[in-house]
Amino acid sequence: MVTRCSWCGDDPLYVAYHDEEWGVPLHDDRRLFEMLILEGAQAGLSWITILRKREAYRKAFDNFDARKIAGYRAPKLLALMNDAGIVRNRLKIEGTVKNANAFLAVQKECGSFDTFIWQFVGGAPIVNQLRAGDRIAATTPESDAMSKALKKRGFTFVGSTICYAFMQATGMVNDHVVGCAARRR
Repeated sequence: MVTRCSWCGDDPLYVAYHDEEWGVPLHDDRRLFEMLILEGAQAGLSWITILRKREAYRKAFDNFDARKIAGYRAPKLLALMNDAGIVRNRLKIEGTVKNANAFLAVQKECGSFDTFIWQFVGGAPIVNQLRAGDRIAATTPESDAMSKALKKRGFTFVGSTICYAFMQATGMVNDHVVGCAARRR
């Protein structure tokens, strides 16, 4: 029997996400952008809802190509508002376009989004020593700093809680409990 973090339950999609993605250090700009957008889309919803819609998001948002998204105009935004495969929230959809523009500006300024975003953990994952039953933080000083810096650069849907979830998802923070099979990374 494989020991896992209790939050992933037994849904096969959630288990695969837990085992193969969550907490694995990610350094690909496009995938980082995707995760930032998906974490923002999740605000007020469950993560499993977004996981179930991820492929539709990839299709709807040109596989998270920030250059294409930055150019979206009214007809595309209307099509997205009518796409039942994604969360049809006008602020989140418009926020994705705003975030694409901010993302491109960060890439231009820093050379890559990866270089910019990983600075909040000193370039290496923070490995927490959580035990089964421990309360996982919703925010940290690092997520607070990330949120503030992203907002200053024009990003939206990047509050500290969303930033901490993003940090966990992209392996900037390893919050797998001690004994979890996926903690080995």
